[in-house]
Amino acid sequence: MSIDSLNWKILTCLQQNARLSNAEIGRQVGVSSPAVSERIRKMEDLGIIQDYHTTVSPFEAGYQLKALITIRAFMGMLKPFLDKVKTYDEVINCYRITGNENIVMEVVLKNQKHLEAFIDQLIVYGETKTQIVLSHVIKHNPVKPLK
Repeated sequence: MSIDSLNWKILTCLQQNARLSNAEIGRQVGVSSPAVSERIRKMEDLGIIQDYHTTVSPFEAGYQLKALITIRAFMGMLKPFLDKVKTYDEVINCYRITGNENIVMEVVLKNQKHLEAFIDQLIVYGETKTQIVLSHVIKHNPVKPLK
């Protein structure tokens, strides 16, 4: 299944608000609700649509800090870290990357003491660098059609 212009219109609607009803999406893109439902199901089956989720504000949930932490793993420590990182509640996103560092994580933390304690857990795996997030410039920008 290719992602034709109608599928892109449906994907655009869903990326803006995944809670829209199929009827509302149909009204916006000019097809029936059953047609929208069938196209969404096919895109889910093919892995084009991967999941639906709710975004929670860490700050409203009581966290005072959001940070990006990169790790340059010590020799032989990348694999153990990849297993361990899945157990950290603080990590909301983690990527394996190219370049001087191996890992970049997005973490939420209660305060500076929590950040210090968290970094202390990481330094056995490698050299860390931390940047505190001040604000979002772009947040959940939709994937758009290739040109």
